Amino acid sequence: MPEQFIWGLEVLLNGLMAGVLYALVALGFVLIYKASGIFNFAQGVMALFAALTLVGIMDGQVPFAHLINSIFGTEIHHFGWHVPAFLAILLTMVVMVALAWAVNKFVFKHLVNQEPIILFMATIGLAYFLEGFGDIMWGSDIKKLDVGLPQGINGVIDEATYQILGYGFFIDNLDLFATAIAAALVFTLIVFAQYTKQGRAMRAVADDHQAALSVGISLNFIWVMVWSLAGFVALVAGIMWGTKSGVQFSLSLIALKALPVLMLGGFTSIPGAIVGGLLIGMGEKLFEFAIGSAIGGATENWFAYVLALLFLVFRPQGLFGEKIIERV
Repeated sequence: MPEQFIWGLEVLLNGLMAGVLYALVALGFVLIYKASGIFNFAQGVMALFAALTLVGIMDGQVPFAHLINSIFGTEIHHFGWHVPAFLAILLTMVVMVALAWAVNKFVFKHLVNQEPIILFMATIGLAYFLEGFGDIMWGSDIKKLDVGLPQGINGVIDEATYQILGYGFFIDNLDLFATAIAAALVFTLIVFAQYTKQGRAMRAVADDHQAALSVGISLNFIWVMVWSLAGFVALVAGIMWGTKSGVQFSLSLIALKALPVLMLGGFTSIPGAIVGGLLIGMGEKLFEFAIGSAIGGATENWFAYVLALLFLVFRPQGLFGEKIIERV
């Protein structure tokens, strides 16, 4: 086979793996938007905050250590113990559920029936608050996250592709693991939304708040549940991205790459978030591989947004979104 074709296959596979990581972030957006109509700009920061909290718990770091030391003149930084990864993940999930309750209690409970732009601005404020709160709570230094996930080249794929094609593909074990986790998450969320009482209640709230209230569905419970689910998705995304590139404050910017994913897949579709992520991941890698060098390179920085712009012009609801027709 021609070398260019073989290299293109490797680029395609790596694009699929990158797309899965984008889709994990987009899932959190979809969950909240489906249930409340709120576009949660803070989803990327939630992934950052979850990763910071996980690392802090695992390392036995004292929360607000810098603030405590500044006020009392102490030098306390760690408790002196390390928490196993599995237990730390469970404790972090408890923190994310508490965060979901606090967001609903102190923010969105007071914004019921407000215009969508007001709710959107509230999530922007929440994003900046969480970023600053995470900085004060856990510090702003870059942290290494290791929960025992496999990393490095997959030897089986490398050997198999070398035997078949004469060229070994470099596929990261972490990307393969992320793909499996994303597939399991999507399947679980679809089953939850379609076949459980809470999932049907979530869809009812998404369709009509007043009708849901009239049949006894608690909006507060549904919104706390949805924000908790989004927090869990943010935790998974934070683990994957944090393991891959370290836990740092630029991690919150992955939300920006999730926006084109949502525009392609649709804001209300869980499978659409995955398909959109895969299309963005494949598209940006293949475009850079095939055309990038001819037009100056660095096309991965803008390709996704140009593709999203085309969708906004010709199919604004995305591939799987519902077309909204308003009569005037």
